[in-house]
Amino acid sequence: MTTYFNYPPVELQEELKSIAQAIVAPGKGILAADESVSTMGKRLQDINLENTDENRRKYRELLFTADDKLGENISGVILFHETLYQKTKDGTPFVDILKKKGIIPGIKVDKGVVPLMGSEDECTTQGLDDLAQRCAQYKKDGCQFAKWRCVLKINKNTPSYQSILENANVLARYASICQANRIVPIVEPEVLPDGDHDLDRAQKVTETVLAAVYKALNDHHVFLEGTLLKPNMVTPGMSCPNRATPEQIAKATVTAFQRTVPPAVAGVTFLSGGQSEEEATVNLNAINTYQGRKPWPLTFSYGRALQASVLRAWQGTGYVCKVNRRWLFAR
Repeated sequence: MTTYFNYPPVELQEELKSIAQAIVAPGKGILAADESVSTMGKRLQDINLENTDENRRKYRELLFTADDKLGENISGVILFHETLYQKTKDGTPFVDILKKKGIIPGIKVDKGVVPLMGSEDECTTQGLDDLAQRCAQYKKDGCQFAKWRCVLKINKNTPSYQSILENANVLARYASICQANRIVPIVEPEVLPDGDHDLDRAQKVTETVLAAVYKALNDHHVFLEGTLLKPNMVTPGMSCPNRATPEQIAKATVTAFQRTVPPAVAGVTFLSGGQSEEEATVNLNAINTYQGRKPWPLTFSYGRALQASVLRAWQGTGYVCKVNRRWLFAR
């Protein structure tokens, strides 16, 4: 194994670092608005709305044209390809709306999960083939960071070595391609909360997965200071009868990260992983107040945990609605 390789040029290092650090600035986090057409359809179905281009556009306009105070707590928004090129009713591109609020546009670049042959219902993520070309275009169109999600499942025999290794290498290759195109990669190895496993099992799996991911990132010479991690919190399986307190979740999560996540990583932006808005908020607060060594900023990259109440209150009406003690203005 050779130990000779080149770090990115200093100018690229500084650009990637500055973007990553801005995303995890104190008091700020990410709004994940990267739902695919089909996933957004499920959200609209919940409020009895048809999954049309216009309804998807109207809802996202609501999110992005909310009170200008949005920029005080949202540092970046992850967009879906469709959303990147959508505009407000008056013709203003969503990207320009976000930039005006001081919010950094990002983009989901994976093309979804596919079955991993020979495994026990495990999967890998596709989309590497044309990723370089897409990243180059997305950078020109205003995106400064990207997201790629891999999924790992806890069961009696999973995640398997095959699945862990495959997904770690896919994430590393994605991260390398992003950085070559001056885009900060958010690395998302999500250990799903489905199942009846306990907190201890969840912690051990998370540690194993993260260790493999950072070994792969190192193998691919990814510049860690220009990356962000989007992990699951360490929680018991959703069917586990022994629920954990926020303090127990915080201890398990921070301990797992201390053992596996290099201090060079620019920040950790947690996914909500099926938690309710309140659970995701309480658990993130417990993680941040946990008395332990945490060399990275720890913040949020929430989708449903930020949007669920908004969607219910909106109902497709376009009226002003009050959500979570904050006013959101539909235009």
